[in-house]
Formats: sequence, C-alpha cells, structure tokens
Amino acid sequence: MRSLPLNDCPQEISSLVTFYWEQFVQNCRDNNTTCNDLDRLPDSFWADLVTVWGGSSYVAQQCCHHPDWLLALASEYDPQSQISSSSVIPTLSSILAEIDDENRVMEVVRQFRHRKMVGIIWRDLANKATLTETTSALTRLAEECIDGSYHWCYQHFSKQWGTPVWQQPSQQGKPQHMVILGMGKLGAGELNLSSDIDLIFAYPQAGQTEGLQKVISNQEFFVRLGQKLINVLDANTKDGFAFRVDMRLRPYGQSGALVLNFDAMEQYYQDQGRDWERFAMIKARVVGGDKKAGEDLLARLKPFVFRRYVDFSAINALREMKQMISREVVRKGRQHNIKLGPGGIREVEFIVQAFQLIHGGRDPALQQKSVFKLLKVLAGQGYLPLVATQELERAYQFLRKLEHVLQAWADQQTQDLPTHKTQQDRLAWSLGFSDWSALVLALDTHRKKVSYHFSQMVAEPSEEHASDEVLSCWQSLWQGQLNEDEAIQQLETHQFQQPETIFQHLQQMANGKAVRMMQRKGRQRLDTFIPMLLAAVVHQSDPSNTLLRVLPLVERVLRRTAYLLLLIENPEALQQLLKLCAASPWIADIIARYPVLLDEFLDVGSLYSPPDKETLADELRQQLARVPEEDIELQMESLRYFRMAHVLRVAASEVAGTLPLMKVSDYLTWIAEAVLEHVLYIALHYVQSRYGFPGGVEGDQVEFIVIAYGKLAGIELSYGSDLDLVFVYNAPHNKASSGPKEIDNSLYFMRLGQRMIHILTAQTPSGQLYDVDMRLRPSGASGLLVSTINAYAEYQTDKAWTWEHQALVRARVVAGSAPLTEQFNRVRAEVLSQARDQEKLKEEVISMRNKMRDNLATKETSGGRNETAWLSEAKFNLKHDYGGIVDIEFMVQYMVLAWSHQNSDLLTYTDNIRILEELEKAGLLAPESANLLREAYKAYRSAAHRLVLQNQSGVVTGDSFHEYRQGVIALWQQLLGDTPSPVAHESGAD
Repeated sequence: MRSLPLNDCPQEISSLVTFYWEQFVQNCRDNNTTCNDLDRLPDSFWADLVTVWGGSSYVAQQCCHHPDWLLALASEYDPQSQISSSSVIPTLSSILAEIDDENRVMEVVRQFRHRKMVGIIWRDLANKATLTETTSALTRLAEECIDGSYHWCYQHFSKQWGTPVWQQPSQQGKPQHMVILGMGKLGAGELNLSSDIDLIFAYPQAGQTEGLQKVISNQEFFVRLGQKLINVLDANTKDGFAFRVDMRLRPYGQSGALVLNFDAMEQYYQDQGRDWERFAMIKARVVGGDKKAGEDLLARLKPFVFRRYVDFSAINALREMKQMISREVVRKGRQHNIKLGPGGIREVEFIVQAFQLIHGGRDPALQQKSVFKLLKVLAGQGYLPLVATQELERAYQFLRKLEHVLQAWADQQTQDLPTHKTQQDRLAWSLGFSDWSALVLALDTHRKKVSYHFSQMVAEPSEEHASDEVLSCWQSLWQGQLNEDEAIQQLETHQFQQPETIFQHLQQMANGKAVRMMQRKGRQRLDTFIPMLLAAVVHQSDPSNTLLRVLPLVERVLRRTAYLLLLIENPEALQQLLKLCAASPWIADIIARYPVLLDEFLDVGSLYSPPDKETLADELRQQLARVPEEDIELQMESLRYFRMAHVLRVAASEVAGTLPLMKVSDYLTWIAEAVLEHVLYIALHYVQSRYGFPGGVEGDQVEFIVIAYGKLAGIELSYGSDLDLVFVYNAPHNKASSGPKEIDNSLYFMRLGQRMIHILTAQTPSGQLYDVDMRLRPSGASGLLVSTINAYAEYQTDKAWTWEHQALVRARVVAGSAPLTEQFNRVRAEVLSQARDQEKLKEEVISMRNKMRDNLATKETSGGRNETAWLSEAKFNLKHDYGGIVDIEFMVQYMVLAWSHQNSDLLTYTDNIRILEELEKAGLLAPESANLLREAYKAYRSAAHRLVLQNQSGVVTGDSFHEYRQGVIALWQQLLGDTPSPVAHESGAD
C-alpha cells in the first residue's frame, strides 16, 4: 500500500492522519474490501486525503467506517480506474419509497446525509469547490432530506388519518400538502457545514381529512405530520441526527401553533409582525412540500417584508438588534465568535438586510436571498461604494470559509475560535496559513473592515470626557500623590460630606489585595476610571453617598474590567449610573450584584422608556430564539437577565419621575407574565422530550394553566414581590403519556409543575427569577402540587375556607391553555357568586384579619389601634397596621363575596382599583368612599415602592397618612364594625 505524503504537514496532523489511515486499511481487510486500486491514483488524491483527513476527523472516521465511500470519492480522480464502488448515490426519495418502517427511515436519512457530507467536506477542504458551490450543495442536501422525509411521512400518515383535501371549488377534493419554508441560511441557499435548519410550517386551507371512517381536522393532521417530520430529521439516534430543526421563527414563536393555515399566517404578519421578523422573512423560501402553494403564500407575505416606500426605520431596528446581540456576546464572553462577535458574519448580513428593508420595496433587485449576489447589487446600484462592497465580500468569503473549516473538524455547529494551541495550529494549516498568528492577523484585518462599515450604518454620537485638568486633579488623589490632609481638603472643596470616610474607602481599595493582584491592562483601566468617576460624581447633590454606593460595583468588577472600559468609553452611561445610584441604593445594589446590567446604560432612550406589554413579550421571544432549546441553563440565564434588565428600566423610570405608580406595577406585572409564559414553554418542552404528550389528548394540545394570586393577579407587583401561583390541568386520569418513557398523567403534570418551579427559583450565577409561593393551592402546603380542574372546582365549592375565597377574588390565569382558562374563569365566577350569610361572612373576615394583625402588625401600637400610633415617634406599617393596605384589600374582598351574587360585574377584574370602580358603578359604594379607598391604596403602595428603592421596609412614621388611615378605619367600621373608633393624637400632623 502506498505511503502517505506527510512531509509538509505538522507532526500532530501527521500522526492523526496516520492513525486514521491504519484504521482504514484494517477495516478494509476486516470487511474484505479491495483498496489496492488506490495505489494507481495520482499524487493529487493522496495530497487531498492528507488535507481533508487532517482537517476533518468527522470525514476520516466516516471513511474508516465506510471504506466504499472513500473508494467512490477516489473514482473522481481517475475516471478510467476499475474501482468497483459507484460514486453515483441514488436519490433519497427513491430509497425511502421502498421502506415501511419509521426507524429504518431515520437510519437511512442519517446515513444518506453522512455520505453526502463526506463528499461535500472533501471538496471544500481540498479546494475543489468554491464557497458558493459548497453552500449550494449543503442547501440541496438539506432540501432533499426535508422534502424526501416529508413525503414519506405524508404517505405514511395518510394511511392512518386520511388525506387532507382542498375545499375551494377549483381544487375541491384534491389532496392538500403542507408548505415548508426554509429561513436563514437555508432560505438564502447558503447553508454552512453544520447548521441548524430554521423552518416554518404552513398549510393552505382549513378543513378535514377524507378517505377513512375516522376523520381529523387538517390542522391536527399537519401538526402531527410536522411533529413526526421534526423527529425524523432532528432526533439523535445511534447514527446521530440528520439536521437540527429550529421552529422558533414561526408566528408567536415557541408558544405558537406548530402549523398555521395561510389566512392565519397572513393575519399574524399583518397585525403583529415585528421588525426582527421582517429581517427573518427576507430569506424565507419554499424548501419542501407544495412548492406552488408555497410561492402563493410568500406572495401574500411580501407586503410585510418589502414596503412600497423607502423605509429608514430598518436602521433603528438594525441598531437595536445588533445591540441586543452584542450585549449577549459580551455577557457570554463570546467576543471571539466569528458569527456574532464584532466584525463577524452577522454584521455583514445585517448590512445587506438593512438595505433590503430600506429600499427593497422599490428595487426588486434587492429582493433576492443570497448575500454574495446582494453585495454585487449594492455596488452596482450605488447603494455602497465599490471598495466597501469588495471589502465586505472578501471578508464574508474569508469568514464563511473559516466557519466551514471550524465545523468540518467534528461536524459540530460552532463559530468560536479554538483556544487550544493544537487546534489553533490545525485550523491555520487547514486554511493554508504558516501559523496561528498569521491566521489571526488576516482575520483581524477582515473583522476591522466589517466593523468599520457596520459602524457607519449604526454609529451613535460620542460623548466628551471631563477636561484633562480636572482628571489630573483626581488622578493625583487616586495615585497617592497627595498626603491625607491634602486629599481630605480636596474632597471637602468638592462638597464631599464625609471626606475622611471617602478617603479611607479609596485608600483601602487602592491598597487592597484585589487591586494589587490585577493584571497590567486591568490596572490601567482602573487608574483611568477612578479619576473619571470622582470628576463625575461631584455633580451629584450628595457625592459622598453616591460614591459609596458605586464603589461596591467597582470592587465587584476588578477582575472583569471590561465593564470599567464600557463606562470609560461611554461617559453618558457613567452619568446615568451615578444619577440612578444617587436616587436609589436599591438600584445601586442590584447593579453591584449583577454588573452585566451596565449594558442597559448604553441606550439612555430605552433605559427610561420601558417597552409596552406586547413589545416586552416579543423581545423575550427574540432573545430565547437565539438559545438552543436543549440548553436549559442558558435559557434560565437569559430569562434572568431579561427580568433584571427590564426591572432596572422600570426602577430607572420611576426614580426619574416618568412612570406613575400604576404604570410601575403594570410593567412589573407584564415582565412576570412574559417570563412565566416562556418558563411554561421551556418546562413543557423538557417534559415532552422525556415523556411525550399526556395520554388522551388530541394533537399537541396540553391543557395546563398557571393561576396567579395576590399581587401578580392584581397587577400590583412591586420590586421584591414573590409570585403566588397555583397549577391546574385537564387530562384523563387513567391514561399514560405517549413518550418513550410512559408515566401517568397526574405524574406528568406534577413533573411539569416541578420543572417550572425549578426554573423560577433555582439559584444561578444571575440569581433566581422569582420566589414562588404555592401555599394557596387546594389544601395548602399539604395538598398536591398540581390539581385537575375538576378537583380544583370541587375543593373551592365544598372545602375551601372563606379566606381562600377571599384569595380567589384576586386570581387569574397568566399562562397556559386558552380552553382551560375559560373553564377556570367559569369555576371562579360560580364560586365567588354564591349567596352568603353576610353576618357569618363578616365574622370570618374579621377573624382572619385579626389573626394577621396579631402576627404581622406593629406590636408597640397594638397594630395601630392605640393613641400612640399617631405620633411621629411611632411606626406605621403600611401594609398590616389598622387603616393600611390589607384593610382595604379585605374590605374589597368582603364586598365582592357579599354582593357578587347580585352583580356579576364585580367579578370582571382582579385588581382592587378596578373592583372599587365597579362597586361604585353598581351603587354599592358611595363615590366619596370609593375614591378615598382608591387614593389611599395608591398612596400607600407608592410610599411602599419608594421605600423599596431606598432599601427600607414598608414602615413610615406614625404622623403619616392620618386622613387616609382615619377614612379607611371609618369605612371598615361602617362595613364590618369590629373595632372602636381610634382617636388621632392632637399633635399628629397629616
């Protein structure tokens, strides 16, 4: 057997290729495969074999397992050879046509993909195919696997469930097929070597199947078909997977139906489509199913993507998308990712897509998919200078080739540069560079050019620093060039109220171990930042306290000085940080604990403008769409960052005075609702991956709801509120799940609830999402974690205490199944609208209120009942003392329970403000009384919010809120009459 030409490759690669070659020869012998004819092949084959196997262990291993695949490739080098193996591979559809077994189908699809990939990677690494030829071949392979698998599944399922048919007269009775849209690089025809495939499923018309006695709806047929198709392509078997399938770009994302009909698709994009979805839909293309119907669908969606006018809003959308991705790159430490990092593949694609969205409605040449072709259009049509498009094209070619070589190594989806020297050397060698440093130099050159051109589109105005003279003054203090007296004098001159304390803190930091252990670059950044900080903080009204609140953050990031660099390069961000820390120690503490939140200060506009409910949910959907569904840890971190970042925005807006109390609670509630919706999806996906679907349910419908109680239900969340939740489901008792591991439905939903609680409460590097209190479920802490809707209804009707019905007044569904939500609403209405003995109801409400006061109210003033409660030296607990928040809540709950059997409008809302409005409208509460309760409730809650932001408990001095307290007490006596009238102290001021 001929020896391999290994003289010109590094020792590590020589050893690796030799190992694989010996394995290949041995496998040929073991399998009686003749490989002697390889000796007659030209030198180019052997050189290419070393190149390919040296660059791809995946190809080498596949060739060792399947020697005939290498022999087929070898025939391309010598068409006259007598090598017996044919290089012609039958089409996948022709192979699948002979198969009836699903497991065999999955095996064939995977082996087909592996064999094709070996040839594609071989030609790519051996430079026998251009980048465009490689990406086109990969795209065709994906399409063949998608379409072939789809048609097998369609034929297979039609035998079980009948055939979905058209309803419109021109095609009535004809079989109806699904449309499979390829998104992203698949849609653009530029798939990379180991890429996910982003798909969207749709079907033309609603209707039902025909041909069998039992019929199902077209929707159910295509949902089941879509699920099976995903499994055929995506499931990880002994042969690996064919393609990882990502369905999160579909309407409503991961919470949406798997398949929609054309009318629903068009309605969604017309009414709810977002800017990022316009970017995504640019590349949509039919890759499987009914091609003609698919083109009709894309024509209907075209007005959403390409506007008839020049649309410069794409620039703002582009900037926001890039900022979001950039923050994630920094947060995850992925600056060396050649796709998402600065100057990477994504920035080139963003530039092209921005021009498509801005001008594509008027210029059909910009409506094509390929980045390579579009770059030529941008130059030819004068959208960009020729030199810019040439630089971008060369950079894109280089980055995509580098991406392919990275992924060819092990057939893994990665765009991160290796950190191990052996891998770096191998990568450099595969790309033809003399060493790693030469590769990095070329890469950096391309990335800098891409970053420059991208920055021209999304450039933000820069801010000026303090003068050199001012900075020098503070540099002298920080560097220890002033003695203690001089330093304290300088601090006093600049209005620091605690100069000695400030000097001590600065000295302790400068001389501390953490600073002394810093690397040179980090220390340089610190030495630059501290003078900037001191120069900026003097402009605050209380520079001492502000600085003392910010210094813990500085100490926290001493080992991650990229955050200091962020503030150095963005003085406006530093100004906003100081402004908020001066206003709220709570905000300062949050940022010190989670410095990643500093990213939010880069965009002042969004910092003080929290998004509305719809945009909030959409933003979370976008963020999670970029996280692999199997990476639960990363999903949990993304959820935590989302929550922290948006709570910070709300707090910033509140201290800035741009959000009133009611809006603050609205936003905090919306954040929790968005999070819960996605937590349910993640938990459900986790459970389904292990146990399938619950038994006895149709299609992919899982009837499970998350019921919120208390502040979340009442749209009254504060910054530190926990979530009072109850889980309810609807599924047959005697059925088991459909997955590989079957479990009873009750256990299935218990696992789902447990998973949700874990995701919400687990402590990660970013803390926990929320504290969760499940004690309001039927039978409390001793009850089952999840209940069926029937058991829940039975408990509320026959066993629940009055205080549990009080809690039910503030209960609503915040995530889950729409049909089950309607069922819950009916149960709630029936329970709350029962006629009650009002005297007995009063006794039970008063009894529960007294128990709470005894345990939680201010002891020194008997819960606010004695005369001293009104003095300035006394304390008034806003929530629990007499005349406070809980008294108002109990009165509202009492009135709903007492009177809702006569007026069902009292059950419409779950928040106290709107319930009071309904009581007033119904004439059950005098306008002046309703107004007093509303204003007192808002005043108390507003004070409580302010105290939280000052890191203080919900307690004020006894001379506060006299008028509101007396009014609430008077109404309590009027309604419930359990306590003698208190007397305000004569010296008490309101």
